[in-house]
Amino acid sequence: MVSSPRAPDPYQTAQAQSGMNRDTALTQQAVNMTDQVTPYGNLTYNKTGESSFVDSNGKTVTTPTYTATTTLSPEQQAILNQSNSAALGLGKLANQQIGSITDQLSKPFEYTTSDAENYAYNLGKERLDPLYNQQADQLKSQLIASGIRPGTAAYNQQMTQLSQAKNDSYTQLALGAQQQGYQQALATYNNPINTISALTSGSQVTNPNFVSTPQTGVGGVDYTGLVNNQYNQQVAQSNAMAGGLFGLLGSGLTAGIKYSDRRLKENVRRVGWLDNGLPVYSYNLIGSPVFELGVMADEVETIHPEAVHTQPNGIKMVDYQRATEAA
Repeated sequence: MVSSPRAPDPYQTAQAQSGMNRDTALTQQAVNMTDQVTPYGNLTYNKTGESSFVDSNGKTVTTPTYTATTTLSPEQQAILNQSNSAALGLGKLANQQIGSITDQLSKPFEYTTSDAENYAYNLGKERLDPLYNQQADQLKSQLIASGIRPGTAAYNQQMTQLSQAKNDSYTQLALGAQQQGYQQALATYNNPINTISALTSGSQVTNPNFVSTPQTGVGGVDYTGLVNNQYNQQVAQSNAMAGGLFGLLGSGLTAGIKYSDRRLKENVRRVGWLDNGLPVYSYNLIGSPVFELGVMADEVETIHPEAVHTQPNGIKMVDYQRATEAA
């Protein structure tokens, strides 16, 4: 019989594959961590410790940990220090201003139109009254010159129209003053708030921009595939050996006498056993590239001494017909 190769242990294979994958990952990480040097600063990677975890087999696995450090050039560091100082100052000033508007924010925004109307009326009185008085005098003179006397319907109608135009001017002035006054009051109310908002905008924290680590791919080892391929090859070789052995057994009756002295053979490897217990070997005769299957004469002597023939030169030959018989 020919011994078949043992199938690989899936757990051992998976464990070995996991270890190789981890080795590949660590190698890839080390290759990827390339230090960078620029006119504005440097980026360096340093091993700073280790981390560990328990894998699926209950074993503790330790891996290295690294730290990426960004160092600015002296000029860029000075600029950063000044910017940070300015931003910190603006933040402190904004915090101080918050206290000054606490009372203001606790009260709702209010606006009274009467102040704006009175201001507009007083302003209009200084400019509109002289203008309309002059127009009234001119209108009176024109009406009298036209024969339209005071107290008549036509006279009163013209003077009423002039008075209405004057009222419309005052009304328009009042409305414009209300809108303008509202905008001014609102701006005055919001001005402290806008000031603080501007101060806090100038003191915002800037998030650091990290440089992406360049990626270099490292192909993993398909250890599981290699183990399976080796096993398949061993099975194929074993089957081939078995075929050769069966051929040996089948042809044992006609094989005749062969040289089977151990001293004539090299690359000897046991591949199976005959039914009578004799080991069967794969070998090649010294100087020959052809591999053969056969037995060893010294071992045949232990169960079938009659099958062994010793030549005058001391070399032993085996009669395979007798050697393959049952013990």
